[in-house]
Order: sequence, then C-alpha cells, then structure tokens
Amino acid sequence: MVMATAAVDRFQPTHFDKNHLLVKKNYFFDQYYQHNGALIAKQLIGDALRQRVESIDHESCEPGDEDTFFVGDLGEVYRQHMRWKKNLPRVKPFYAVKCNPDPKVIQLLAGLGTGFDCASKAEIEQVLNMGVDPTRIIYAQPCKTNSYVRYVANQGVKQMTFDNADELRKIAKLFPDAELFLRILTDDSSSLCRLSLKFGASLDSTDDLLALARDLGLNVVGVSFHVGSGASDPLAFRKAVQDAKTVFDQAYSYGFDLKTLDVGGGFSGDTFEQMAHTLRKALDEYFPPHINIIAEPGRYYVSSAFTIACNIIARRTIENPATGEASYMAYINDGLYGNFSSIMFDHQHPVAKVLSSGMRTYYNTPLADGLPESVNAGIEYSIWGPTCDGIDRITESIRFAQELDVGDWLYFEDMGAYTKCSATKFNGFSDSHDVIYICSEPGARAIMDF
Repeated sequence: MVMATAAVDRFQPTHFDKNHLLVKKNYFFDQYYQHNGALIAKQLIGDALRQRVESIDHESCEPGDEDTFFVGDLGEVYRQHMRWKKNLPRVKPFYAVKCNPDPKVIQLLAGLGTGFDCASKAEIEQVLNMGVDPTRIIYAQPCKTNSYVRYVANQGVKQMTFDNADELRKIAKLFPDAELFLRILTDDSSSLCRLSLKFGASLDSTDDLLALARDLGLNVVGVSFHVGSGASDPLAFRKAVQDAKTVFDQAYSYGFDLKTLDVGGGFSGDTFEQMAHTLRKALDEYFPPHINIIAEPGRYYVSSAFTIACNIIARRTIENPATGEASYMAYINDGLYGNFSSIMFDHQHPVAKVLSSGMRTYYNTPLADGLPESVNAGIEYSIWGPTCDGIDRITESIRFAQELDVGDWLYFEDMGAYTKCSATKFNGFSDSHDVIYICSEPGARAIMDF
C-alpha cells in the first residue's frame, strides 16, 4: 500500500479540490486493482496449465489422459460482477445459464445474489438444486413446452416471458398465476447472434396482446427485450428502452401495474462500459426509480474466465516446391464439433497460442503468440480438429516462431461462452472435459470456500 499511496500523491491537483481528488484516487485504485488482479490470474492460470501438462506422459498415458481441459478462473467472474455493479448499479443481473451452465459459476453467482435466466426444465432444475429461491429465476423462453410450464408452476417459478397470443392461451390454461413479461421486438442488426427473427412481438401487435392478457385474467408485470447476443451498437439499447416505455404506457391503460423492465442480454466485455453508459442514461430518462430493472447477461460473465488447452495429436507436412518452404497442418484433440462450436454457432474467432513445445512452457510470453500477418517469418500452420469432417478447421493460417510437433500443447483464451455447453460427441469424441478451477479474488474464494 506504500506504493499505492505514493502513486496517488502524484495525481493530486495543484489546488485542493476534494471531489477532483476523490475521482483521481478512485481511478487509480480501479486501475491498480484491475492490473494486479490480472497479474495474479495469469500466474494462477499458468501454474494450473503447466502442472497438468507436465503430469502427462504421452508415451505411457491412458486413453483420454491427454484430452482437452479447461482452466476456469472464478475470480474473473467475480471481477465482472463488481464491474457490473459499478457501471449498472440499478440493474440486477439474471445470469443466462445457457451460455455456460458450469456448476461452480452458478454457485458463485448464486452466492453473489444474482438472478438466473433459464430456458428449459433442466436449467431451472439445476439452479433450484443449488438452493436458489424460485423468485430469483425468470423462465425467459417465449415458446415453452407444456410439461415445462406445469413443472415451473409446481416449483413456484412465476416469472416468464411471452410474445404471442397462442402462448398467452397456453399459460392461461396451465399456469394462470404466472407473472408475465411481454417480450418486444428490437433492432438486433448489430449483434453477433440475431434473435429477432425468432422472438419478440412487434409494436403494432403489443396492444392486442395486452388486451388478450387482460381478457384472459393474466398478470402482466413487465416488458422484456433482447438486442441480440454480442451486440455492438449502444443505440440499440436506447431505442429498445424507448419502445419498452411505449408498451409500459399501453399496459397501464389496460389496468396492468407493471413493475419491472428486463433489458435482456447483449453485453460483452470489450464494449461494456460504452454500452452501460448509453443504457444507464436511457433508463434514467424513461423509467423512474420505482421501476425494477433486470438484465440477462451471459457471455459478459464467463467468456474471459475460461482458458482451454489442447494437445497436438498429429501433424502433416506441406511442402511448397516454388519456395522450398514447409508448412504444417496441426491436428488437435478438439474442434468445431467440440468446444470450438462457438466458431460456427457464435461467430467467434479463437486465437491459438503456444502453451508448450518440447520441454519448454511458453504461456503468457511473447513466444506464445502468433507472429503478425505482415511479418513473413516463422513457420506457418493451419489448425484442425480431430473429426473426419473437412469443415473441422479452427485456424486457416497462423505463424509461430517455433516448430510444433505431436505432443505439444496449444491454448486458447476467452473460451467460456457457448463452448462446452454446445459440444457434441460426433465421431465418438468426448463432450465432457475436465475443468481445473482457480480463484484469483479473495471475495470469490470466501464465497466458494476455496
């Protein structure tokens, strides 16, 4: 703390200004905290990766011992939660379980007091089995299975969404005491994964839906929207909030006492502060403080919290007669049908890094990274998954400074969102891979009893 105090002193203004000094101190400590948290996390992740890899003898290991594995940092999930509270203090997060139903993540978020966005019986059951109160769950699936509706009615999970007349009639028959959120259509053209083609009531249909809900004696308590997974345009949030206010006013005219706005998901780590700023201003402008605000973040919490390590199981040499240069096709034990399904389903571009080669470990060093495309140096690789399908390619071209061979390891960061949850057993490969948990934050360690 001596170092921290000295650095703060350098930021002091010439004329004493208490408010200005407080901002400077807060800024410094935020930067200091984030920097040191990241350093601690890198050290712990590197140790976990190295210890696991060094424990595997490729000459004598059992089948499956050298399989892909994850390192999950629960401290990163904790830091993301603190970041959320700082930037969106009015908005209570309901974690989107579908993004990554990892039990330790759910346990931590339950301990932090978040709610949960669930879309199926299995997700709801998993969260309830963690001891989470049913009031902390929203069944955010506008098109629900009949038996699932009966199940949640028996479990006391009342909050759920709808966007069409048929769904209202279903709910009136199976769960008339449900607390309903009318999901409206939004402009999600800037998002990675668009949802508007499948879900959301257009604004020219909301009046009729509210009238039907009133006639059926149902209880509409809020409005929800979703600007699309991985949204990139902050103004999409502002427009959706404006539209939601219109629907709130319509609902009031039908006698509904709406109390909650659900602003959905679409948050990502890279653009979060910009998105949060626009959303915060729109909420303050259109919705008074007595209206509860919830959200459904998924990838925001977990994307950066998981690193995956993959083994090079085969290599093929490609000779270029014109240049005399050799390149390689590197085959690893995971691919598009496994934990890299995010390439196809989530439009992600995982970046390979060298974890170990020969007897040396390169994690978090300059030699781990691929060389810039502009530098025609090093050795060129394409990286392929293990299945017999030709589309199972992770990386078309990347150059590394060192020659990689069978038995070496690669790692990929930011692999926590829409990866393990959508892996398959295609071609007989496993969809179940170990997760080594670390915890780089004291607050998270206290909750998880690490």
